[in-house]
Amino acid sequence: MNIPKQFYGHLLTALLFSIGLGTPAFAAPDADWPKKPIIAILPFPAGGSTDVFARSIGVPLGEALGQPVVIDNKPGAGGMIALGAAAKASPDGYTLLFSALTNQSISYSLFKNPPADLTKDFVPVALVGSIPHLIVVNPSVPAKNLPELIAFIKSKKGDFNYASQGNGSLSHLESTLFMQRIGASGTHIPYKGSAFALPDLIAGNTLMMFDSVTASLPHIQSGKLRPIAIAAPERSPLMPNVPTLGQDGMKQFDVENLYAIYAPKGTSPAITARLEREIRKILTNPDFKTRLANQGIHPQFANSEQLSIITQSEQDKWAKIVKAANVKID
Repeated sequence: MNIPKQFYGHLLTALLFSIGLGTPAFAAPDADWPKKPIIAILPFPAGGSTDVFARSIGVPLGEALGQPVVIDNKPGAGGMIALGAAAKASPDGYTLLFSALTNQSISYSLFKNPPADLTKDFVPVALVGSIPHLIVVNPSVPAKNLPELIAFIKSKKGDFNYASQGNGSLSHLESTLFMQRIGASGTHIPYKGSAFALPDLIAGNTLMMFDSVTASLPHIQSGKLRPIAIAAPERSPLMPNVPTLGQDGMKQFDVENLYAIYAPKGTSPAITARLEREIRKILTNPDFKTRLANQGIHPQFANSEQLSIITQSEQDKWAKIVKAANVKID
């Protein structure tokens, strides 16, 4: 092959680079990422189940990447504040959204002008798991099971408060659907997450709440709250004596509360692929899975392609439920 003389210098340079005597001629994009801490934006305050889950993943993820993962709690508006902040972030790999996927899918259908859309403004990274919800009440409530709670609520004739994790949250929608199913109504008191709602429930200022197993478990164990029923297809191994809503008479009230990680749209595929690989290693570690299971968290990995399908499915599913239930933002 005849090579024009004017290209000899370029060819020599390329050869030197290829054997490690210079910068690679075709350097992998983002090969030096990350060079600084990574921010993970959360839709709920510190102390709740989302925060516990995110921090549990953030520590080993930071170790694997060589840079810390810093949790940035942005509660409010059913997760829409965090969603909007993450969508506006630079797509440079240094901002992630740790999404309460089910919550944010519900909020997207409830709010008239959501600040962003998980399916359009983000790149899916990985599904990370789920956390079941349950009904908890103040111990002063004279009800030990679901039929007794329903009877007690009806006897109040609307004169009671019930808490939720916030307007537009899964906890809000569960409460609304529950009240519709039993033909009762009370006053909805929305909070910015479990960390703010549980103290009032423990103090007796509210009667009941749909909350995560993770956030409520310490208070159940201390006797400050009483569990009534699990809003999931199966009982929690941490509370084997607490039935599901279906087992206690309320059929078709099963909710899988999903969590996932996303990056702002435009983030490099090389970065999201690296994140996906590292997250998979973390979630499939047996010791990690056992530790989280003891906190009521179910680690579950799905890759970016699978998460893209799951995200769209969640938005479609909850849009129909919200419309059928005619849920309103207080």
